[in-house]
Amino acid sequence: MHDYWIDSHAHLYSKEFDADREDVLYRCDEARVSVVYMPNVDHTSIDGMLELENRSPKQYKATMGLHPCSVKKDFQRELYLVEDWLSKRRFAAVGEIGTDLYWDKTFWDQQKEAFTIQVNWAKSYNLPIIIHCRETIDEAIQLVEALHDNKLRGVFHCFTGSVEQAKQITKLGFYLGIGGVSTFKKGGLDAVLPHVPLEYIVLETDSPYLAPVPHRGKRNEPCYIPLIGARVAELYQKPLPEIMETTTKNALKLFEDKQ
Repeated sequence: MHDYWIDSHAHLYSKEFDADREDVLYRCDEARVSVVYMPNVDHTSIDGMLELENRSPKQYKATMGLHPCSVKKDFQRELYLVEDWLSKRRFAAVGEIGTDLYWDKTFWDQQKEAFTIQVNWAKSYNLPIIIHCRETIDEAIQLVEALHDNKLRGVFHCFTGSVEQAKQITKLGFYLGIGGVSTFKKGGLDAVLPHVPLEYIVLETDSPYLAPVPHRGKRNEPCYIPLIGARVAELYQKPLPEIMETTTKNALKLFEDKQ
């Protein structure tokens, strides 16, 4: 039995936690969130992320990738750094990678190119991918379908799509990252999740963003994973310990993590 939670996606190294990181980590322990996967953003996040990992490598796990919002004109330079790190040591995943048309459409072609390059690295290193796809879920699914082989695996982080999109993703063998949006009144996931097998669900906070109710609008923390778990339990009409056991097992399988 797994009697602890996993946060499959949290930016614990973020400057939003600089003032009280020790308290945040303590609350994380208190809430029995025993493993936190930390997706990289770009060159600015690597040092802080690795510092946290060094502190407790079994609890805080680093991934390596270039976030689509950091894909600019100089993205090749950023990718060179990612490639260099991937060649030096083992990471939990290649991520956070993907596509994003929410803020800016200028570098769409570069985003797709950076995504393809990083997916191919994930294949060669046999690592899962963490996909960011804000405002681009259909495009991201198409990109994964085109690159898919029997090696590729991963998670569509911050999933807020439809039943049809969920089915396309799970058919590819990918997981859905479910976070604070599941607790929002108009989040829409109440109509979707009951149609998705629990075996494809992992929990995440995306801290410091997207805090669940009743903390919506405030800074998010990994200690809120049980609130997301409780909402998922409600939607699946299953007891909370079963949600803990299954989503933890799913995350360990996704990251091939032998805890």
